[in-house]
Formats: sequence, C-alpha cells, structure tokens
Amino acid sequence: MNTQKHRLHTIKKWMLTLALSFIVSCAAVNQLNLLTTQDEVEIGRQAAKEVEKEMPMYKDDVVVSYIDSLGQAMIKAANLTTFQYHFNVVDTDDVNAFALPGGYLYVNRGLIETAETESELAGVIGHEIGHVVGHHGARQISKQYGLAVLVELVAGGNENSSLARDIAGQFASFGAGLTLLKYGRLAEQESDAYAVQFTSKAGIHPEGVAKFFEKLLALHENQPEGIAVWFTTHPPTQERINFVHQEIKKLPNTKDLRVTSDRFNEIKARTLANKKPKTTP
Repeated sequence: MNTQKHRLHTIKKWMLTLALSFIVSCAAVNQLNLLTTQDEVEIGRQAAKEVEKEMPMYKDDVVVSYIDSLGQAMIKAANLTTFQYHFNVVDTDDVNAFALPGGYLYVNRGLIETAETESELAGVIGHEIGHVVGHHGARQISKQYGLAVLVELVAGGNENSSLARDIAGQFASFGAGLTLLKYGRLAEQESDAYAVQFTSKAGIHPEGVAKFFEKLLALHENQPEGIAVWFTTHPPTQERINFVHQEIKKLPNTKDLRVTSDRFNEIKARTLANKKPKTTP
C-alpha cells in the first residue's frame, strides 16, 4: 500500500513536471523517464520473452558465451550495478544490435561477421549498454505513452499490465518496435561517449567505435539493404565519428589498449563457417 501511495504521489509530481516542461521546452519532455528501475526491468523481461519467440536465436553456445563475456567485462570494468545484464545473439545477416530496457541486449550474427576487430564489436556492444545506462528506452516509452504508463502500472501492477505487454510487443516487433528503438541525436551521442568509456576501461581500444561507423557509411553505398535496420535505428554520421574521436582524445592513455584478440578471430571464423547458404526462391 505504501508503495502504491508513493507511486501515486510520483504521478502527481510528474503531471506538474510535464505541464511545466511543455511550457519551458519540448526537448525537456524527451528527457523524462516516468519508469522506476523495477518497471524497466519488468518491461525488458517481457520484451525479451517476445523477442526470443519472434526472432531466430543463434544456438551456438560458444558464440553466445563469447558475446556475453565481452559485454560482462565492460560492465564489470565500468562498475555498472543498477541492472543485471543479459546478452544474446540473433541469427540473422542484418548488421545490427539493440538493447531493451532493464539490461537485455541482442547482437545480430551479421554484426559479428561484419566487424573486423574485437574493438569494433565491443564498441557496438558498449554503445548498446550505454542506451540501457542512459535509460533511453524508458525515455522513449515515457515520450510515447506519457502518464498512462504510471497510471496503469500503479493500478494493475507490472505483471498484469496490458500496457507493459503492449510495450514489450512493440520492442519485439521490428516495424512498430523501431519507433521505440530509434533514439534522438543526443541519446546516440551519449551512448557513443559511454562506448568509449566502457571499452577503454575494459582494456579495449575505443577506436573501433569510430572505425565501425566509417565501415557502415562505406557499406551503405554498396549494400544499403544489408544495413538498412542499422541506419534506421543508429544512423552513423560524420558528426558522430568526429565526436567519438574527440572523446578518445580525452583519455589519458590508449597505447596499451588491445585492438583485437585471437578469441575474436576464432568466434568470427566459427560464425562464418556455420553460416547457412542463402536459398533462392
């Protein structure tokens, strides 16, 4: 009961905040997060269940374990304790990765195969961790659903919330879900900065973040269909590349950071060897 009273008090507070925000600036509304940490975890958990029902998951435990270990190394090095992070691999050629609220992250097989170094792959994973740390998914939910999120979660509880299930379905459905995964310029920049921090703290050179963006820009000219999803959700621009280089310059020392590893090379070779040939209709 005390929890419900607290949440109702929070609703009233956010109603006032929203009203003031509309007066002050539309940008302020985009920064609002109406969800608690518990809400983010519950919505992410439900969305992860839907994703793993709707999308083909990569079944090679060796590859999945490597992706998990790479992500967990950055989380440990950066001392991220708000969420428990879960990593998985989607079995698709699309070059992409995405994060759900509450610490559920997915890397596409096509991303592993396209990355040339561990630094590039870690940079993308670090960027997605940044979206979770920055509560960007929760902000998108708050922006799209407004106070209905708080009202329904208080009234029905997380587990029984039809709105939570609807949000989970949007994240799981690429189409409608892309609306919630498409972040603004400032959110992408914040995640880029996080990627530089997380990779370097884990002993990995952050130059891979910029190099991967450069690679995507080049690929987009020759194979636009292969990275269409990435350009929809994380459009790489020269501005972002320049920003990453600026962030790297702020680091005290990068000369001892590794660019790649034998383990990365083994995992990439393994995914390429197990790749099923495309069938023509």
